[in-house]
Amino acid sequence: MSEGRGVQVTVDGAVRTVTLCRPEKRNALDAAMLAGLAAAFEGEPGPGERVAVLRAEGPVFCAGLDLAERRETGTPVGESPIEDVLAAVDAWPLPVVAVVQGDAIAGGNELALHCDLVVASTRASFGMSLAQIGLAPTWYLAGKLLDVGGPVLARELLLLGDPIPAPRLAALGVIARAVPPHELEAAAARFVDRLAANAPLSLRAIKAVIRRGIDARSGIAHDDVDALVDAARHSSDAREGIAARLERRVPRFTGR
Repeated sequence: MSEGRGVQVTVDGAVRTVTLCRPEKRNALDAAMLAGLAAAFEGEPGPGERVAVLRAEGPVFCAGLDLAERRETGTPVGESPIEDVLAAVDAWPLPVVAVVQGDAIAGGNELALHCDLVVASTRASFGMSLAQIGLAPTWYLAGKLLDVGGPVLARELLLLGDPIPAPRLAALGVIARAVPPHELEAAAARFVDRLAANAPLSLRAIKAVIRRGIDARSGIAHDDVDALVDAARHSSDAREGIAARLERRVPRFTGR
């Protein structure tokens, strides 16, 4: 077992379990947690491993990046290592199952959807509230939403910013299952057990085939899009939006 502040990693036979352990902060991702997640998914799995499980303590799966930490440290709103973490989860050679017991918002939503299979409680919602605080997703982050949900759902998630209930995402095929809270652990165990029983070379090959097909989008030129995203992230509106979210008030956007 290894444990960093806010992230715990255990390996039991074929299963690696990575747990977000900061429930008092709604598992918001601070710098230490991002580092812990990156370490949990770096390198090669052990020879007996077949599957990784990503879960969280408390009622909320993950509220996204820790905005309070970023404001306190003066970190520019457009800079974050979260994409490196998401890429590490995506690139893990074996399947990753997310067990989502509660809301997954912004970076938490992306973290869940970068896993290969998502099993969620019907009480959970998935959202991308960036537009509500003056931010915009990068090409990479928006790409994942297009991959799993298509342009119609991506527009709703990003332009409105309102959370979408897990049952609707399951009906759309965006997540694997949405089950009543009392059935969540059993449903997740069924997925994990089935994956652990499959041939490890097949699991690796299948995940690699799927990822290679999805990665084709990364070669599309997008410098102009990056410039628009960067302008939003470094705007006065972004600073106002984050301040308003932390102060629990309605933001006053000016378009600057």
